[in-house]
Amino acid sequence: MRVTVLGAGVVGVTSAWYLAADGHEVTVIERQPLPAQETSFANGGQISVSHAEPWANPQAPWKALKWLGQEDAPLLWRLRADPAQWGWGLRFLRECTAERARANVGAIVRLGLASRTALQSLRRELALEYDQLERGILHFYTDSAEFEHAIRQAALMREFGCERVPQTAAECLAIEPALAGSRVPIVGGTYTANDESGDARKFTEILAQHAAARGVRFRHGESVTALQVEGGKLSGVRLDSGECVSADITVLALGSYSPLLLKPLGIRLPVYPAKGYSVTLALPEGVAAPVVSLTDDGHKIVISRLGQTLRVAGTAEFNGYDTSVNAVRCAALRRRIGEVFPALASVSEIDRWAGLRPATPGNVPLIGDMAAAGLAGLWLNTGHGTLGWTLACGSGKLLADLVSGRDPGLEVGPYRF
Repeated sequence: MRVTVLGAGVVGVTSAWYLAADGHEVTVIERQPLPAQETSFANGGQISVSHAEPWANPQAPWKALKWLGQEDAPLLWRLRADPAQWGWGLRFLRECTAERARANVGAIVRLGLASRTALQSLRRELALEYDQLERGILHFYTDSAEFEHAIRQAALMREFGCERVPQTAAECLAIEPALAGSRVPIVGGTYTANDESGDARKFTEILAQHAAARGVRFRHGESVTALQVEGGKLSGVRLDSGECVSADITVLALGSYSPLLLKPLGIRLPVYPAKGYSVTLALPEGVAAPVVSLTDDGHKIVISRLGQTLRVAGTAEFNGYDTSVNAVRCAALRRRIGEVFPALASVSEIDRWAGLRPATPGNVPLIGDMAAAGLAGLWLNTGHGTLGWTLACGSGKLLADLVSGRDPGLEVGPYRF
């Protein structure tokens, strides 16, 4: 079949790769001049199945209220006169029950495990290099209540097959010795040995090159302005040049911007942008810096070693489609790094960045066709929230399995629109 993929971030490019591997004729349309220039550009770098607890959980509403108006809060709502934000927020609250949170953890873990396996297979097949490290991910805690909650969440994830194992403070320091200098005491942690880290941008760029060599056509610098529908079927996509591109199927992988194309058709996609921040630090030789990827759950921060740099990323800001870099929120990332790794307090920054994560209310992505919504020919692969890099290969493979009529070996119901 002729397939058009909209978006050349990590999700769009992995979708294109797996579809092309099945023999489909694939074209990728991307408004940026290169792949991975937006949400995939400078994220936290983690392949983190262990990060499966959704933002929507029984504790979340109280934390959001506590942090409301706090400029450097880990989770910040900037209330706007935006019906999409309020509608998404109400759906978010419905996902905060213990029952819904458990179901969402299960869906995320199952797709995450499949995705991690797919990534490892792809890495071996293509001999990919993207500053990857296979040293696991350590969640560390400096608050006893947060640690006790983490122990319960780790037990839940183990039920679904993610081996997230509690660690004492001493065991945390043995896993990552650089934590020994922390000015705030480490009270414990959880460790997932099979999780990984790596540069999502580098991965996406390299995979795009392999996809192009396989015959995938990339059309960069072209924006999609509208979806054209005839008789309940997508007939094509309209570009800013006025050209209409038709295909047998079209895959919507535009992240946070996916709902904007469906809104004129009366379809409300439950995806809203959650802005995340990162700072990338240049590491001098000999400095005591971590080599194991870390998650500071209490502050919603992840820390990944990428070659001779350290990526510090996290927080979530619900502020519409604003992509400006907030200095206060970046300073909060730096301040926390200075507390946990005093030797890095004065290390220079290479870059500050902000990107829009496409979040669903329950953090479970949307993957599959839109025929049931009256829009045959359009497929979704969007809404991955903070886990686009973690879930990309599994999502792309799942999409290709469904398009080609194969049994994906995974219950697809949780990912349907």
